[in-house]
Amino acid sequence: MSKKIVNIGDIKAGADKLFLISGPCVIEDEITMMKVAEKLKQISEKLDIPVVYKSSFMKDNRSSVNYYMGPGMDEGLRILQKVKEQFGFPLLTDIHYPSQVKATAEVVDILQIPAYLCMQTTLVVEAAKTGKIVNLKHGQFLAPENMSKPVQKIESTGNKNIILTERGYTFGYNDMVVDPRAIYEMGQTGYPVVFDVTHAIRKYGIPSADPSGGARQYLPVLGRAGVAAGVDGLFVEAHPCPSEALCDAASQLDMSQLEEFLLPLIEMHEVEVKYRK
Repeated sequence: MSKKIVNIGDIKAGADKLFLISGPCVIEDEITMMKVAEKLKQISEKLDIPVVYKSSFMKDNRSSVNYYMGPGMDEGLRILQKVKEQFGFPLLTDIHYPSQVKATAEVVDILQIPAYLCMQTTLVVEAAKTGKIVNLKHGQFLAPENMSKPVQKIESTGNKNIILTERGYTFGYNDMVVDPRAIYEMGQTGYPVVFDVTHAIRKYGIPSADPSGGARQYLPVLGRAGVAAGVDGLFVEAHPCPSEALCDAASQLDMSQLEEFLLPLIEMHEVEVKYRK
């Protein structure tokens, strides 16, 4: 099956060049957001890897009402717009409700449907109607071939700007389990596939600020497995000081380690592309 190319600004998702989606899990203070963007710009230029800046203005699936959920849509979009104006990155953020779609689509390039919500028809269709790129995160509860169903919901609006993101299964338990066959199965839709490696190491049911709430030791091996399986992009949440992050503190990658983490994956992707041809 020939793969569709999805244009994210100057980035051609689905072509031969690996791209990166990165940024803090949730939008924090403006200084932190700009610091991350500056570092991502340096890494992008040094490693010649295109970057989409990602951060969420709202995290509506926190396990406690006492945990930080984000600054809200208005303030979050203001900060993201500033990142775009200063650094030129395409932007990606989550939407949780149909009422958030219109305003968010005016600022960002990619509307992300959270994994838990990927089968919510009203949300998915409303996002699709904007004509924007829609990034469908693979629900932890769905067989990978069933991701064709939300894809069809988007296509029903005439929108073919679709990306699918793998992030593992829970099987009803707290560990995320990554099966590389999911990357193959989702690729059968013909759309670009991204691997969210940092969410794949989360241990659900454990507060994300607890060091045991993530398993960073698996990041390199999972990253290599995803690239070898043929992903088009990597999703790596990163933070200047993960232990102080307001969300997913145990799974985000330290910004100082991101370049070293990406280097072998970029090289492996180049080999994989040659093999594929």
